[in-house]
Amino acid sequence: MFEVDTVVIGAGVVGLACARALARAGHEVYLLEKENTFGTGISSRNSEVIHAGLYYPPDSLKAELCVRGNRMMRQFCDDFHVDYRMPGKLVVATTEEEIAKLEIIKANAEQCEVTDLTILNRQECRVLEPELEVLAALHSPSSGIVDSHGLMLALLGDAEAHGTVAAYGAEMTGISTAAGGGFIVSRDDPSGDRIEILCQYLVNAAGLGATRLASTFRELDPQTIPRTWFAKGNYFSYAGKLPFRHLIYPVPTKGSLGTHLTPDLGGQGKFGPDIQWVTEENYDVDESRKPLFVNSIRKYWPGLDENRLQPAYSGIRPKVVAPDIASQDFIIQGPRDHGLQGFVNLMGIESPGLTSSLAIAEKVVAKIGD
Repeated sequence: MFEVDTVVIGAGVVGLACARALARAGHEVYLLEKENTFGTGISSRNSEVIHAGLYYPPDSLKAELCVRGNRMMRQFCDDFHVDYRMPGKLVVATTEEEIAKLEIIKANAEQCEVTDLTILNRQECRVLEPELEVLAALHSPSSGIVDSHGLMLALLGDAEAHGTVAAYGAEMTGISTAAGGGFIVSRDDPSGDRIEILCQYLVNAAGLGATRLASTFRELDPQTIPRTWFAKGNYFSYAGKLPFRHLIYPVPTKGSLGTHLTPDLGGQGKFGPDIQWVTEENYDVDESRKPLFVNSIRKYWPGLDENRLQPAYSGIRPKVVAPDIASQDFIIQGPRDHGLQGFVNLMGIESPGLTSSLAIAEKVVAKIGD
C-alpha cells in the first residue's frame, strides 16, 4: 500500500485549484486523474466565461464563490500571465416581459455585491453593438473570457512547484476509511491486482463522476450523496468574423442561461450551450438542433447567416436537482457535514465552477481541517 499525506481525485480546473491551494498550505499532495492528461472533462467543454455573479441567490455558495472567484481569477491570470479579456456582457431583452426580468436580475446581483451593472435602452445597445436588435440590455462590465487550458496549465505548474505529484490514467473506483485513521482509495488493475493508496486527507473533485465515486464510500452516509442528472449542452461555432465585441446572453430560462454568444480570444465565436437531459457521457454534437439555435439567435441578431453556423463541441454539466427544478447550488461537504475528519466532497460543480475554482479551493482548504 502506498502512503501519502493528501489525495485530490480529479484534475479538472477545480481539482487543480484544490491541489495547488493545499500544496501552498503545506500539504504533500497527490493528484489523481483517470484520463491521460488534465482538464479533459467539464473544464474543457464549456464557454470559458469569467462570470460576474448575476443570477445566483444571495445566500448561495454560487453567489459567494463566483463573486470572490471573479476577482481571484483575474489576479491569478495577471500574476501567471494567463490570457484573458474583459469585454463585458450584455443580457438582452427582446420583449417587454424580459425588460422587467432585467430589473429583477440587477436587483439580485446587487444583493450579491455586484454593483457595476447598468440597464441600457434600445438606442444605447445599438451604440455598443450596431447589429443587436433588442429592446434593452443589462450591461455587466465585470464579465469576461479566459483561456481555460492556459489557466489549468498555470494551476498545475504552480501546484507542482509546491510539491504536488500528478498521476494520470489513475481512475479510483473505491473509497473506505482506514483502521488506523485516514482513507484508502483503491482501484482494481486490469491484471487483477488491487491498487491502494492510504492518505490522511482526501478531496473528491471528480466532476461528473463525483457522486458515483462518493457512493462507493461505505462509511459515508448515503443521505449526503445527491442523485446526479447529466445536462448536455451543444455548441455551434460561427465561421467568419463576428460583428460583436461583448458576450451576448438572452434572459435566462429555467435551468439554463440560454443560447448565448461568446467571442473567443482569437476573435471567433461560439453559440451555446443548449440543454439536453442525457443518461450517459456522449459528446457528439446533435446537429439536428441547429434550427433551434438559429431561431434563438435571431431573436437578438436577425442578421445571422445560418450557413456560417457549424457544429463545434458539447459539454455535460452535473446537476444535483431534477430537470424540473430551476436552480441548484454547489455542494461542498466537509467533516462538519458528514462526520469524516479530513474528507471534502465536491458535487454538482457546474457553472460558474470555472470562475469560482480558486474560491472553491480556498473553501476546501478551510473545510479540510474542520
